Amino acid sequence: MGSDSHPAAPMSTLTHAVDFEKYHGTGNDFIIVDATDSVPDRSAFAVAHCDRQSGVGSDSDGPTGADGVLFLDLEDRFSPPRIIMTLVQPDGSVAPICGNGARCAAVWAMDRTDAEAVMIDTQAGTRQATRAADGITVEMGEPTFDPDRLPLAGDRTEPLVDKAVEGLTVTAVNAGVPHAVAFVDEIDAVDVESVAPAVRHADVFPAGANVTFAERVDSLHDGVPRFRQRSYERGIEGETKACATGSVAIVAAATRLGLIEPTDAVDLSVPGGELQVEKADRGGLLLTGAVDHEFNGDAAAAVDD
Repeated sequence: MGSDSHPAAPMSTLTHAVDFEKYHGTGNDFIIVDATDSVPDRSAFAVAHCDRQSGVGSDSDGPTGADGVLFLDLEDRFSPPRIIMTLVQPDGSVAPICGNGARCAAVWAMDRTDAEAVMIDTQAGTRQATRAADGITVEMGEPTFDPDRLPLAGDRTEPLVDKAVEGLTVTAVNAGVPHAVAFVDEIDAVDVESVAPAVRHADVFPAGANVTFAERVDSLHDGVPRFRQRSYERGIEGETKACATGSVAIVAAATRLGLIEPTDAVDLSVPGGELQVEKADRGGLLLTGAVDHEFNGDAAAAVDD
């Protein structure tokens, strides 16, 4: 874990400096800001500093920009400690939950409290995260195909399962955020940036949807199903190196379609690394993956008038 200081690009108004730390979970990277620091306009802060050309790290050798800003409010008087997590995306919107972001938030909090488990309050509910041999395991809840929970447009009463949407056969599942999951034969042959936007903005998804592609491949571990994954995320409006809710959505959709058994643990290979999803003893699904600290720095935030 590094500790080099990497300045961020200045904003164009009266500003003050806000300390941040940069983390990534399997390539899905985040700027972490202590929520007690004053950032009056969180959307503007995220738009400025997540930019892949001019955001944090642009004046250094570190990766430029981020997939979002995590504003974390740590309540260490509880046991286990609790975090209120707010994820603001590069377009300034707020996402209800992010599994890779939650794992980064967990490490940030664990490093401050010496705890081996933390509770994370998100807009999609409270999730527990614990240390694991392969990184951090976080509860991801129970995915749903309910048309009202996705949501789907109109008066739909039936789930959208294995149906054509803008020329792509998808299954719609809410894994904390809505996903359109497409199982494909050759994932490298998919032009994600060309195919996904039409589905992401399709009329059937009035709130939009992430678009996740999955290819079944040979398992690295005997008896463990394995998929390769690529995801196009709303709010980022592009392909990311990992999408944890997408991994959960793949497992849910594959189970619904009979491609895997409901009890299966599943390995997922994303462009940024490896993830595993498995059933939780108390219901829902668990996600496990590595977390890395990239660098520290300070970024400009507008001063509240």
